[in-house]
Amino acid sequence: MIRNLLFILLLVCAFSCSSDDDSGTQPANGISDPGFYGLQVGNAWVYKSYQRNPSTETYDDTGVVDSISIVGTEVINGHTYFKFRRLTTGNASDAPLLSSNGEYFELVRDSLGNLIYDDGSIKFTHSDLSERTITIQSWGTIFETLTANEAQMTVEAGAFTCNYSERYAKSPEGEQFPGLDRYYYADGIGLIYDTTSFVSTSHHTVERRLDSYNVQ
Repeated sequence: MIRNLLFILLLVCAFSCSSDDDSGTQPANGISDPGFYGLQVGNAWVYKSYQRNPSTETYDDTGVVDSISIVGTEVINGHTYFKFRRLTTGNASDAPLLSSNGEYFELVRDSLGNLIYDDGSIKFTHSDLSERTITIQSWGTIFETLTANEAQMTVEAGAFTCNYSERYAKSPEGEQFPGLDRYYYADGIGLIYDTTSFVSTSHHTVERRLDSYNVQ
C-alpha cells in the first residue's frame, strides 16, 4: 500500500511540474507573446501622411489618416492569422500615392521573423537579409531587402530604434531605377514609418509617420 501511495504521489508531482512549465509559455489569459510586430488583438496604431512640397522641399500634412487596429484572428490551414482593420479618412480627392478612403482588412502572421500574408507572401522581415522579389512588371522588377543596420527614427509618436528595409526597382537589364522606399519597424511596436516614391525620382513623394499607438 505504501509503495502504491508513493507511486501515485510521484505521478501527481510529475503532472504538477509539467503544468507549471507549460504555464510559463502560455499566459493565463490565453494570449500569446505579441512578439516583434505587436500582434495582439486590441492593439491599435494611427498614422498620418505627409507629402513633399516641391517649393519648400518639406513634407506637409495631407490630412490623410490611417487608423489601424487588430480586430480578431482567423485560423487558416492550421495557422493563426491576425486580422488588421485599416480605416482611412481625409483623402476625399483620392490623391495618388496616398491611402484611399474607406475600410480595408488584411490577414498576417509572424513566421520565424517574417510578417506574412495569408497568401504566403512576405510583408516585412526582421531576420532575412536576402533580396526578395515583390512584383514583376513588363518595365522591370521590384525588390526589397532588409538592411543589416538599425536606425533611430523620431516621429510624432516618439523615438524608436528600428530595423528597416529598402524597396527599389530594376530594369529588365538589371539597372536600378532612382526611386527608393524604406519601411521602419520597431521591436514590439510594429510599423513606425514608411515612404512612397515614383520609380523615376530619387526623393520620396509621400511619407507616413506613426502619430499615436496603443500596444499591450
